[in-house]
Amino acid sequence: QVQLVESGGGLVQAGGSLRLSCAASGVINSIDTMGWYRQAPGKQRELVAAISSGGNTNYADSVKGRFTISRDNSKNAVYLSMNSLKIEDTAVYYCNAEITARRVFYNAWGQGTQVTVSS
Repeated sequence: QVQLVESGGGLVQAGGSLRLSCAASGVINSIDTMGWYRQAPGKQRELVAAISSGGNTNYADSVKGRFTISRDNSKNAVYLSMNSLKIEDTAVYYCNAEITARRVFYNAWGQGTQVTVSS
């Protein structure tokens, strides 16, 4: 059994910054790709950013140059630094990780954290 716990969401004005954190727990053998997704009301969940175990990253076009994903493998953690936030970034943000624990593969999801950007 594995668990992803997120933190760092909240309310911020347009142009502001937030940093999301997500940590995995359990008897973990390895973690491959980690990522952040978001889902706005009435919309499908979409990939925001992802980072491989080797540190390769990819971003949605809408966040390139504003968001930065990073990870700390020693802490089984992934982070999302969000700058120059826009109203359209408002969504529930979910952490995702491909985890092998006790030799069982999990495509794990966090519970979600709300990010609200106001004008």
